[in-house]
Amino acid sequence: MSRGKLIIFSAPSGSGKTTIVKHLLGKKLNLAFSISATSRPPRKNETHGVDYYFLDRETFAKKVDNGEFLEWEEVYAGTCYGTLKEEVERLRKAGKHVLFDVDVVGGVNIKKNYGNEALALFIQPPSINELQKRLTLRNTDSPEIIEKRIAKAELELTYADRFDKIIINDDLTKACEETEHLIRNFIDDKI
Repeated sequence: MSRGKLIIFSAPSGSGKTTIVKHLLGKKLNLAFSISATSRPPRKNETHGVDYYFLDRETFAKKVDNGEFLEWEEVYAGTCYGTLKEEVERLRKAGKHVLFDVDVVGGVNIKKNYGNEALALFIQPPSINELQKRLTLRNTDSPEIIEKRIAKAELELTYADRFDKIIINDDLTKACEETEHLIRNFIDDKI
């Protein structure tokens, strides 16, 4: 059985990345989602080993010191997120293609580690104005949080050219089809 490949997704919040990832997981592409680890406690309805690997801060720090993370970052003060190497290797050894939904720094680092074994995709909104409109229509965040997400998005957009492909999501159906086509070609060694 051959080892699986890696497919990395990064995007500003509100770009449609999660919707595209869910679309792909519903296709017959032999994909497995890489579950991230976090140092924060679980929220209501979150399950260890399904939504995240929930680790206390001390355990998370120990794993960082032992080099057990492929990538990790302190996203908010005292709250870290990262990708455990053993999770990735477990899925690859099972012949699955590993799908990552990570921030831009994590995406760049994973690509750097795996080179041609990984396809790094950046999902880009058509514009910052459109992104702001999408975040507002979601109706899940306060105006202050949306403002912070927009500021972060502007920084994240500067990373786009470090990815193998940029998919501009101005039409969700088209973006899903384009992404699926790219992944099928990558899996079949056509790119």
